[in-house]
Amino acid sequence: MQVKPTEIPGLLIVQPNVFEDHRGYFFESYNKKALASQGIDAEFVQDNQSLSQKGVLRGLHFQLPPHTQGKLVSVIRGAVLDVAVDLRKSSQTYGKHVAIELNEKNKTMLWVPEGFAHGFVTLEDNTIFSYKCTDFYHRESERSILWNDPVIGIDWGVQDPLLSEKDMAGIRFKDFRSPF
Repeated sequence: MQVKPTEIPGLLIVQPNVFEDHRGYFFESYNKKALASQGIDAEFVQDNQSLSQKGVLRGLHFQLPPHTQGKLVSVIRGAVLDVAVDLRKSSQTYGKHVAIELNEKNKTMLWVPEGFAHGFVTLEDNTIFSYKCTDFYHRESERSILWNDPVIGIDWGVQDPLLSEKDMAGIRFKDFRSPF
């Protein structure tokens, strides 16, 4: 596995070593020792998976302390534009975001540490998104930043995404008081 930095410290791109031949492919989607040796020393306690049609936008989600979550995210089938927003108030990149395409062909993963809001929009029908979490889901701690917040300025590449009521009601970044 190769781990590469992004423009935001702590937010990392994980590229597995993929072995392909006439039968298909094989790769390690998770190896605790390999990731720890490259700076991702996380203890995962929950795996999640979602199926979405093209144009579904989920996010920007995070959980408040003490139930914060780090996430190792990937796509099993289809493609997404994956986005992470730095919510760490002491960070020089506070309020900045990184967007990266994750898909079944590139097999790229993204490590989203605690202190980030996370979301994605699906680029293909029947996209299966998977993520490993460092803490359990805690409904009372869950929050959402408005997906189209003008201060953050994410170009999702879609005009009218399909959203949940929760995601339509996210808070504006200017009203957000970071606990991170």
